[in-house]
Amino acid sequence: MIRIRFHGRGGQGTKTASRIVGTAAFLDGYQAQDSPVYGAERRGAAVVAFTRIDSEPILERGVIEQPDLIVLADETLLSTADANVLGNQESASVVFVNSRDSDSLIEKYGIVPPLVTLDLTTLTLDTLGSASALSAGMAAVAARLIGIITPEQLTNAMREEFTYLHLENEVVEKNVAIADQVFAQIDPVEIRPREIRQTVKMAEVRYDDPVVSSPSVLHPGNAIASQTGSWRVERPVIDSGICTRCGLCLVMCPDGAIELDEDGFPVIDYEHCKGCMICHQICPLLAINSVRETRAWQEN
Repeated sequence: MIRIRFHGRGGQGTKTASRIVGTAAFLDGYQAQDSPVYGAERRGAAVVAFTRIDSEPILERGVIEQPDLIVLADETLLSTADANVLGNQESASVVFVNSRDSDSLIEKYGIVPPLVTLDLTTLTLDTLGSASALSAGMAAVAARLIGIITPEQLTNAMREEFTYLHLENEVVEKNVAIADQVFAQIDPVEIRPREIRQTVKMAEVRYDDPVVSSPSVLHPGNAIASQTGSWRVERPVIDSGICTRCGLCLVMCPDGAIELDEDGFPVIDYEHCKGCMICHQICPLLAINSVRETRAWQEN
């Protein structure tokens, strides 16, 4: 059995990538299973999805703790402790990261298995005009690396899954083009699936008083401690020479990442701005520009 674990952020197409790989494997004659895990459906929050592929019936269920392949849609997840993207990485035959870099990632994050990198963000942006969804690239990476899925069935699976999502045919074919480019730039690796003995873990479920166990809508929580600025693909930049201080961006920001300075001009908190670009879209005078976010691995 080949076990693939996908990590990404809400809105990047992690769940869809898992489905495409599972569907492609099924069309190629294999047994397949895919399932996502995510909390509140919030764009930019960490998401994980699992795909199992075998020639025999798949009797495993749930989380893949010992993956044969780890696929990361976002390099910033490596520094997000609670995402645990490299958990049990020793079992993996290969790790893929959406990045231009490789050597510094290995050294900085202690990546043990062979590392494969490719800049899916730029590839998707150049092809689709937007890099908000990376599902085609992620699925193609996984399919290519494991080496048992044919390009023809991957294309059929993508058309099936994207049509189910009601994407226009032109957009579907552009995603197929992304997959073709990935296949041309990445070579398969030898996947060495391990025999895993499944164990049953019994958890004690205790009763707590509702005052303790129920969530409080009054408690401020820990949102301020989460540096969601690392989620951005695009950065909003305010031109104060055009801004009339109407305050629409302040009102419409879904994360409260905009405040007013002493002169009434909006100021963006880039540590918590996740790059949804709503402020850019609603500014009546186009005083908020959209600038491509520059990550360390994109710098010369």
